[in-house]
Amino acid sequence: MRWSGQMIGERDASALPGLETVEGLVRSVKTPEFAGMTFHEVAARSALNHVPGASAMPFDWTVNPYRGCSHACSYCLSPDTPVLCGDGRHRPIGELSVGDEVVGTSQQGAYRRYVKTEVRAAWTTRKRAYRVSLADGTELVASGDHRFLTERGWKHVIGAMSGAGRRPFLTMSHRLQGFGLRDARTIADGDLLSAEFRLGYLTGMIRGDGMIFHGRYSDATRVRDIHRFRLALVDDEALTRTRTFLEHEGVPTRTRPFVAASDTRRSMSALHTARSADVARIEELVEIPTQPSVGWLCGFLSGIFDAEGSFSRGILRICNKDRQIIAITTHALTALEVPHVVEPARPNGVITVRVVGGLPSHERFFTSVAPAITRKLDILGTAVKTAADLRVASIEDLGVEIDMVDITTGTGDFIAGGVVSHNCFARNTHTYLDLDAGRDFDEQIVVKVNVAEVLRRELAAPSWRRESVALGTNTDPYQRAEGRYRLMPEIIDALASSGTPFSILTKGTLLRRDLPLLTEARSSVPVSISMSIAMPDERLRQTLEAGAPTFEARLQTVRAAADAGFAVTVFLMPIVPHLTDSVAVLDDALARIAASGARRVVFGALHLRPGAREWFWQWLEREHPELVPAYRGLYPRASVYAPAGYRTWLAARVRPMLRRHRLAGGAEEEVETRPSRPGPVRMTKTPVADRLF
Repeated sequence: MRWSGQMIGERDASALPGLETVEGLVRSVKTPEFAGMTFHEVAARSALNHVPGASAMPFDWTVNPYRGCSHACSYCLSPDTPVLCGDGRHRPIGELSVGDEVVGTSQQGAYRRYVKTEVRAAWTTRKRAYRVSLADGTELVASGDHRFLTERGWKHVIGAMSGAGRRPFLTMSHRLQGFGLRDARTIADGDLLSAEFRLGYLTGMIRGDGMIFHGRYSDATRVRDIHRFRLALVDDEALTRTRTFLEHEGVPTRTRPFVAASDTRRSMSALHTARSADVARIEELVEIPTQPSVGWLCGFLSGIFDAEGSFSRGILRICNKDRQIIAITTHALTALEVPHVVEPARPNGVITVRVVGGLPSHERFFTSVAPAITRKLDILGTAVKTAADLRVASIEDLGVEIDMVDITTGTGDFIAGGVVSHNCFARNTHTYLDLDAGRDFDEQIVVKVNVAEVLRRELAAPSWRRESVALGTNTDPYQRAEGRYRLMPEIIDALASSGTPFSILTKGTLLRRDLPLLTEARSSVPVSISMSIAMPDERLRQTLEAGAPTFEARLQTVRAAADAGFAVTVFLMPIVPHLTDSVAVLDDALARIAASGARRVVFGALHLRPGAREWFWQWLEREHPELVPAYRGLYPRASVYAPAGYRTWLAARVRPMLRRHRLAGGAEEEVETRPSRPGPVRMTKTPVADRLF
């Protein structure tokens, strides 16, 4: 409510019920306890608000002691953690940007498989560092909040069995999922330019697939010596690398078409030179040293794999007739500790060196030698089967805070350090949009200081039929301001004393203060309690609900209410399309909700009502511009609700999780019914909060 733009005594048709004028303004208060907020204390003319008959809300009456909300409604990895990208290469997570393609996973039939996905957000933070060491030698540095996929589901790096830190966490009995990167040395751009790697690559590539020709041609007039070099390839990536490396060594080449494309083959291009000095120089460059360095061996394997190697159907092999080439290939693989076997020569003399050990060995090879040809690195569609020994060997608190990086992806996960790592939703929106349609709703709080007095008068009226009243349907009655004004105890007493059943929906832990009053009220009238808990990510709460209690604190409030005998409902909503609707996020939230003692969960997709809609679109365009086209499809023009197809898909995803965690409830449209209006009403269903839509 913008007080500065109103005239005293003038009616405002868009004002909230009972606040059409500001004549009731008592005073405006600022206090250091709520920095940046102004409390406008008003003498309200009414307390009971009647819901219009055309409304879809499943209740008829509400009481809102506040307008505005003083709630002001993270994972992370070390920046050098290698992340598997869509081109089959690994890049440090600190170098990734929005729009980059990475590899995530997707459940397809009986298996989780590697799939390509997109980075939707990337950001940095500073957190305490922990080193997770695996039995195969893989090491990952992450925050205690980060989660990895194990054979028993998603686990945080650290946690506790009980108390405030209770959550699933890694132990020595867990095994991570993926392939691991045991002591793998990821080739960087600088390594590719080193002289040793260049010479090794040129040796492997040119000896494997190049042609050097020396000959003498004579005709009637003269005799000419011919010296030629040619390298013809289908893949431009390897051709470009070879040309660049030759240029580094002072050998210019020309590129020309070699074979045109046909119905059965791809086109080929070739590098060539016919200068005798250049051909002689190439012969010098591809000499095999007597004691090759590790850098040269990495380059050689990279070149010979681009020239004569393949990776198909989970088999990585290098084939050649030259026994010297085979010998140096096996020597290099042994030096890099890549397990392999040499198969007997075929009738045509071709010998095959095959890398064994499955995907862990294949990825070790790829990260160590960095082949140029992208198509040969493709693991997409491969099942996530853990062949490496990825048991947790130790979790070490490094005792320091470091800069860390995290990303959001389309699949909800990514491959970090060779293991499946949980997506972070810390940049997602998940606030109750009707509560935060603009800055004023966070900072300008209207407090109906006389609400209990007015409510008692209205409840005592002969016309009052003791219909159920819903609290928390527009703003939270247990927001932080309630700690200062203490309006709820009198409201509870007024409702119970008049024989009026009521329900409370809140995300505030101040509810625990009034549990004795609510227990007493329940002996007189039906009382139901619901807790709004939408996302377990702590950084998200800090970003969008800075003044609201943590996810864990709200779960403790649910536990306290359940222990007091209340059948608590949790509202897991709004679920935000493309951002908070992954299986991993939803399943983890429901598991923790069930463990808190809640009986029922109501879930629903994001609603975009006027006021909230404008705010959300501004946020989306600023924080997730890549999702704007998708949302225009989901919420065209003035649409408030996600389309029926999405809601059906979401319900099909969540229902099995509810059954698995033994929770009642369902989608908002399935479990809520509007009470009939004639006669006294007893709410048989927990009311959906208006502020959730």
